[in-house]
Amino acid sequence: MPATNKLPEPWCSTYEERRIAIRRRLQDFANIPASHYFYELAFCILTPQSSAANAEATIAELERDKFLERGFDPMPYLRDPKHYIRFHNTKAKRLLAIRDGFAGLLPSLINKKLSQEAKREIVLEQVSGLGMKETSHFLRNIGVRGLAILDRHILRHLHRLEVIDTIPTSLTTNRYLDIESRWKEFSKQIGISLDELDLLFWSMETGEIRK
Repeated sequence: MPATNKLPEPWCSTYEERRIAIRRRLQDFANIPASHYFYELAFCILTPQSSAANAEATIAELERDKFLERGFDPMPYLRDPKHYIRFHNTKAKRLLAIRDGFAGLLPSLINKKLSQEAKREIVLEQVSGLGMKETSHFLRNIGVRGLAILDRHILRHLHRLEVIDTIPTSLTTNRYLDIESRWKEFSKQIGISLDELDLLFWSMETGEIRK
């Protein structure tokens, strides 16, 4: 862990340039209504091995046609060449499964007394097909703060910042939680939240402040 109380360059200047936009984006997540939580969860089911843009386009069509209310077969939407989703057979089944169980999950998501870690455990237990990264991503997208979304881009930045010594080739739950703890400690040292750093790292990779 670097002994510093300031974010080094080039992260520092980039953060200063994008700080307002990053905070607005986090506020956007916090403003997501509970009625949209299902589609945020569905988005995180679709994104692994597929582009976020394709997942967003697919979710927009499912929401337009009221998938949550009607429960039709989502397969044709996922395999549409305009926004193709890989592993559409498996993911279509998962969408139907989370639709069936979402009413039981929602009370935990809106319970303000539950910690972010407790909510993550509940989602992991109740939703098949999500790992630590996808579950943390989903919760961040509905306004839950303080959970690490550890993909290869984020890990690369954490390595360059010396928060971690090496970039792991795979992540057990214990290793995931260890890196998350190290990142939280670093965030505390420099006075910038983990959530803001996540969006900063992503924007430095893509040029966009996306979800």
